[in-house]
Amino acid sequence: MTVRVLFFARLRELAGAERRDVSLEEGATLQELREQVMREVPALAPLLERFPAVVGAHLAPLTHRLKDGDEVAWIPPVAGGAGGVALATLTRDPIDGAALSRAVTHDRAGAVTLFLGTVRDHEGDRRVESLEYEAHEPLAAERLRALAEEVVERWPEARVALVHRLGKLALGEVSVGVAVATPHRAEAFEACRHLMERLKASVPIWKRSTGPDGAAWVEGQPYVE
Repeated sequence: MTVRVLFFARLRELAGAERRDVSLEEGATLQELREQVMREVPALAPLLERFPAVVGAHLAPLTHRLKDGDEVAWIPPVAGGAGGVALATLTRDPIDGAALSRAVTHDRAGAVTLFLGTVRDHEGDRRVESLEYEAHEPLAAERLRALAEEVVERWPEARVALVHRLGKLALGEVSVGVAVATPHRAEAFEACRHLMERLKASVPIWKRSTGPDGAAWVEGQPYVE
């Protein structure tokens, strides 16, 4: 099968091309693709090990199995300077907290705050066995990006990564991950909390909880921009 790798910003300069078609065995993983690209372009290795990857429009873990015709990109921070948005996206694959932390870490960061929201066994008085998330995907993705940029505008030295899960999740699985790196810990904690509070109030993502008494949609605050 053939997978197309897209290169942006610094990665494009190191690769010497905007895209590269890579031949792989059927069912190869993102990890195997990364290893092959690093063998073909060794200068990319330090960055591909640190930057998150998306397949199509969604963040994907290294265990993700690729299909013929997939487009893959490793995403460098998109704003200049130490601060910026490293990642703001939706995913249907498990969220890797360590990868989020790596995505925001840089030499000027004295603090990295990582928040992982997980599926708990209750919602109010109801027992919960699983949660299912759905979204207006284009609008939700746009809002996630806007919120991450809002944090960078308020804390210019912050670097931010934000991922929200879609689909069905079991107890203990991570539904949302936020990582923020800043020079000092107070700003890292404050920015992370601010981002989560804004996300809950202004991103069109809905959840349905399933338990012993059936399934029910969980209603929160009205949607606001």
